[in-house]
Amino acid sequence: MTTSGTSTVHVTVHIDRPADEVYAYASDPAHLPAWAAGLSASIEESGDGRWIADSPMGRVVVDFAPRNDFGVLDHHVTLPTGETVHNPVRVIADGTGCEVVFTLRRRPGMSAEEFRRDADAVAADLATLKQLTERA
Repeated sequence: MTTSGTSTVHVTVHIDRPADEVYAYASDPAHLPAWAAGLSASIEESGDGRWIADSPMGRVVVDFAPRNDFGVLDHHVTLPTGETVHNPVRVIADGTGCEVVFTLRRRPGMSAEEFRRDADAVAADLATLKQLTERA
């Protein structure tokens, strides 16, 4: 985990699988409950290209970046409060493996402890993604 100022943390994990394989798995919203407990215990498509997830924060709406050749897994999460959080995520090739980088930004009003817990949850999710994709 690296920091950039006091309001942004880059949470990273190296995965010993090709970037395109990790991207293919992670970009499928149906796989989120398996690896992203911080976002989704369950998820269903709403019919308009958006996804509705049962998360630790309540029911949220998730909009994903279109599938692409650049490893961009960005997504917007609209919280039950109506606040929308942009989550930049990248799968970056690194030799025969890859690095997944999640940029976490501290939201207004979020305490340092809440931000630390959020970063820990993202790190745990990425560790699960690593475990699942390296088994493939």
